[in-house]
Amino acid sequence: MRINPQLMEKIKESLSSVLPITAIVLLLSVTIAPLTPGAIVLFLFGALLLIGGIGVFTLGVDMSMTPMGQGIGVSLSRSKHMALPVLLCFVLGALITVAEPDLQVLAEQIPAVPNMTLILTVAVGVGIFLVVALLRVKWRVPLSYLLVGFYILVFALSLFVPEDFIPAAFDSGGVTTGPITVPFIMALGVGMASVRSDKNATSNSFGLVALCSIGPILSVMILGICYTPDSAEYSSVSLADIATTRDAAQEFIQAIPHYVEEVAVAMVPICLMFLLFQLATRRFKRMQLLRIVSGLIYTYLGLVLFLTGVNVGFMPAGQLIGATVASGDQPWLLIPIGMVMGYFIVAAEPAVHVLIKQVEEVSMGSISQSAMRKGLSIGVAVSVGVAMLRVLTGVSIMWFLVPGYAFALALTFFVPQIFTGVAFDSGGVASGPMTATFLLPFAMGACQAVGGNFMTDAFGLVAMVAMTPLVTIQLLGLAGRVRKKLASDALRAELARAEDSILYYDM
Repeated sequence: MRINPQLMEKIKESLSSVLPITAIVLLLSVTIAPLTPGAIVLFLFGALLLIGGIGVFTLGVDMSMTPMGQGIGVSLSRSKHMALPVLLCFVLGALITVAEPDLQVLAEQIPAVPNMTLILTVAVGVGIFLVVALLRVKWRVPLSYLLVGFYILVFALSLFVPEDFIPAAFDSGGVTTGPITVPFIMALGVGMASVRSDKNATSNSFGLVALCSIGPILSVMILGICYTPDSAEYSSVSLADIATTRDAAQEFIQAIPHYVEEVAVAMVPICLMFLLFQLATRRFKRMQLLRIVSGLIYTYLGLVLFLTGVNVGFMPAGQLIGATVASGDQPWLLIPIGMVMGYFIVAAEPAVHVLIKQVEEVSMGSISQSAMRKGLSIGVAVSVGVAMLRVLTGVSIMWFLVPGYAFALALTFFVPQIFTGVAFDSGGVASGPMTATFLLPFAMGACQAVGGNFMTDAFGLVAMVAMTPLVTIQLLGLAGRVRKKLASDALRAELARAEDSILYYDM
């Protein structure tokens, strides 16, 4: 049987993404953070599922989510009456958010608020801001103006929110933009901007994820004011009794049905919306529909494998390593270890693969995949280091979020517009399921070991991961603009010297 060459290429890419973090965990397990045999076997099995899952998922997204989102985006932008596109955007944003797997994790950690109440609140926030994103593209409003205005509103509102609830509110903005929503929303933005012919059409294709990340922060803050929760309890991940490799395999086999159902619930709303869209517009031909259906199957299978791997294999390992390092003689090692893991783990996020590929295509190579990877990795490394510092010291997250966002928003007025959109989209993309199921348990385990407050000290890691790429990617754009200006100045100086030489010889 001949294997799809595109699938093999995707699996090779995912192998190069997962191997570094696997090697780091194995190295830690035989040095300063020894793991039980059961934990390490589960981790290795999980790594294998990650490699296959990311490869299958990214191929499926290329075949299905991207053309679906672009097709719907083009139709929305061409509609003469705005009522239907606005309603469709709100419903679409709310539906895909309700089913986002990462949001379920956050809801479980906040017992003071009923799960469905929190999820519906976040869904309303995403729906409203997807409408805002549509209107921004339609009316050609600069993204930086909206970002500055809404983040000023966010930080003003934070003055009235209980302190214990602020990190969870900012985390909600990161977990909402997960592997299901990001590919679709990004493609939707490309489709909406493609009908425009002005010079800013390319840069306006980015920014939907950025705006959709603000909605949950505002809505959860309002919810926090209404419920005034005091704290949330954290239940440690229990490690099953693993005596043989068969026992380890059995753990994954038992978990698969849960994620089969979870991913099905996540994808059904998008599929139904696409079916209604196709019946109404007949946009896609028979062969295109067959390819999209095949892609949806790949996407579904890949996400099931991925979520099973990270939840069963990676989550216990992350918690045990964090607790072991924090309870050792040198707890400060949490900071460099967290930074190294953050640097490499972002490459294993499924939506990151989608983002960097789409950025390179839309920017026609001006923003390369290697530059994006490096910028994201550096940003996440810094953010995880700061998060570990917070776990050890208990310093408020606002001391980092306020200056961080102020600097990021200030940069929006000095960098090319496309870098602003890409940077703020990258923040939501970087804080995906790998962060929620490995780095967050790592911080939780460390916080438990040092006796910290989970709500104020461990929560906020996702928010930090979502913030630092805003700065690093924009600095990448600023450096490019400076290099371009220096090269232009050097060329003008050279031409001026050449003209002077010609005039001298003419004399």
